[in-house]
This record gives sequence, structure tokens and C-alpha cells, in this order.
Amino acid sequence: MEHQLSTSALAKLAKDLKELQSQPIDGVKVLLNDDNIADIQAEYEGPAGTPFEGGLFRMRLAIGPEFPNAPPKGYFSTKIFHPNVSASGEICVNVLKRDWKPDLGLRHVLTVIRCLLIEPNAESALNEEAGKLLLEGFDEFAKKARLMTSIHAKKPSVLTAAGGANAVNADGTAAAADGKPAGAAASGSGVAAAAGGAAKPSKAAASKLAEKKKSLKRL
Repeated sequence: MEHQLSTSALAKLAKDLKELQSQPIDGVKVLLNDDNIADIQAEYEGPAGTPFEGGLFRMRLAIGPEFPNAPPKGYFSTKIFHPNVSASGEICVNVLKRDWKPDLGLRHVLTVIRCLLIEPNAESALNEEAGKLLLEGFDEFAKKARLMTSIHAKKPSVLTAAGGANAVNADGTAAAADGKPAGAAASGSGVAAAAGGAAKPSKAAASKLAEKKKSLKRL
């Protein structure tokens, strides 16, 4: 937690986060927590040409009290089928273990994790099924990884105020193609129809109707 970190560790995190905001990593969006600088979370866009393409994966780094002398731990919050990610989301990568150095920054860690999405490593698998499939053949692994991505990591649809069946207005009401509430046109038509149905016939029409009734009685 933040209060357990040393002043120098907090300063390092602040510096790294500021750099990531001004010079973001391609395909990685760091999410800041103003209440806890040690709450490091990021969203990864699935890299193009990989089984994770089209997905959006949330990841977090758990910063321990011994940071930066000890590495953080990485976890994917979004379910992902990957040999180097366990069922609980723990990420297995050397930079978070034996290759860790205190002078490594958040940029390096986040970049290495992104590289895992591009080149999974079947030799150090936390997910045995994914590792086995990858060793037997990439196609079978990719097939299941794509399926899991489509189920668990699908990007949310972009909603616009004036377009498509899913469009919404600022007040949250559904919008029609013209930007008006979807119910407005139907409601207006309903009111008009109701008004038309309840309207009384004109005097001339009433007179003609009376004459027809008289003629029928004479027959």
C-alpha cells in the first residue's frame, strides 16, 4: 500500500507515471488513481496480428513495501488464455522475477508485458493447457485464445448521440437517427392517431349520414 512505501519509492513512481502520461506506450493506457499512487493499473489493447487482437485487457501491478528493491507483481484482471498468465491472472515474466533491477522503471515493465501478448513463452507456462497447445501448434492455441478474447475481453461499443440503435442522449434516453428520443416520434404519432380516432365528424358529414339513414328506412 502507498503508506508503506518509502519517500524515494513514491517519488520514483510519481516520476514514472508522469513520463507515461506525457509519452504513453503504444497500445497501453495507464489509469491513474489520485488517492493511491501505488495503485498501478493499465488497459492493454490486443496487438494486431495476435489472437488477442480486438480485445481490451485490464492489468494491475501490486507494489509491495520493499519496492523498488523487490519487483512488483503483475496480474491481469481480464480473463485471458495465455501460457504465461495463470487462472488467477498472475503474470509470469522474468522482469518481475530474477531479471528485476531496482533502477527499472514502470515503462520497461509495462512494455515487457505487452511483448508477452505478441510472443507468448510456452517454456515457462503458468497455464498448462495454453502452454501445451502452443507447443503442439500455434493454430490450436490461437483458436482458443481468440475465442476467450471474444468472450471476456471484447471492447465496449462506442455510443454516439445521433447514430445507430444503441445511441443515447445526454440524459440517457434512447435516441433515434435524428438525435431525438426514440420514443418521441412514436409517441407523437400515437397522440396524433389517438386525437384522430377521437375526433368527431363535421356537421356536413353528420348531415349526410342522417340522410342516408332516412333513405334506408324508406326501403
